[in-house]
Amino acid sequence: MGNPIVHFEIRSDDPDRTREFYAKLFGWSYRPGDFAGYTYVDSGVPSGTIPGGISPLQGGRPMVTVFAGVPNVQQALDKAVALGGRVVQPAQSVPGVTFGLFEDPQGFVVGVASNDA
Repeated sequence: MGNPIVHFEIRSDDPDRTREFYAKLFGWSYRPGDFAGYTYVDSGVPSGTIPGGISPLQGGRPMVTVFAGVPNVQQALDKAVALGGRVVQPAQSVPGVTFGLFEDPQGFVVGVASNDA
């Protein structure tokens, strides 16, 4: 089974400025997320789009990343490490989802996420 892209995220050292830019550029609006400074992107398209968010840095550097859906976040992070990557953000849970980030051997940061049902 494949692993689809299920979420995108823009992590910024100035999330308010980032939100303002994309609101003007793409007409995006935002609703509050599950922690301070995080917002979900409302693209204005009723369905069929990949959900996303704009966030403070969360301890890392500014980046745009995508999250692949996986059955088990920790197993996916462990496999990324076994293949030469490194964990950037360990598995953690927020209401409804567990996620983590890894850096591949070329330095690209990708997320993995699973719904907590």
